[in-house]
Amino acid sequence: MWKAITSFIFLLVSTTAYAQNADKLTIDLHSLQKPNWTEQEVKNAELITDFVQNLMNNHNFDYILEHYNDSAYVQHNRNLPDKVTGLVSFLEEFVEEYPDYTYDVKHIYVDGDYVIFHSHATLNKEDRGNDQKGMNIIDTWRIEEGRIVEHWDSIQALDFSMRFYSLISGGDIANSNGVF
Repeated sequence: MWKAITSFIFLLVSTTAYAQNADKLTIDLHSLQKPNWTEQEVKNAELITDFVQNLMNNHNFDYILEHYNDSAYVQHNRNLPDKVTGLVSFLEEFVEEYPDYTYDVKHIYVDGDYVIFHSHATLNKEDRGNDQKGMNIIDTWRIEEGRIVEHWDSIQALDFSMRFYSLISGGDIANSNGVF
């Protein structure tokens, strides 16, 4: 009888934990990995996957600051503050307003020290998987000696609300690094 009760409790706890994590998207690097990547390119993709998963999907900003707060991080998105601390600061405020914000990685490309993610970002849970909502994003990171040192992105708003958001927020220049 105790075995049955213990099994039931384990099942209940496991189901509850899964339900709590079901709202978070997980980047499946294994399914997106290309067979021609070198060992170093796999490591670079793993590094960026960990960074993006914790930053964009888990919103685990303490983890990001602990593991990636490197003053060498140059932000080329002119609308975001420079450095990892600036990025985290921006996203902390952003996810307060949009707690269901997620970043669904569709493709990963690696070329030496450059890792590129092609993703679908959405603000609302109900928009996930709907390619008419959210943003189409291409992010590029450069890695140097195992550290993320630069980031560029290109963002396409997919629906009216995201186009409007881009219009009203797109003019603020938050760093002087240039787009190239």
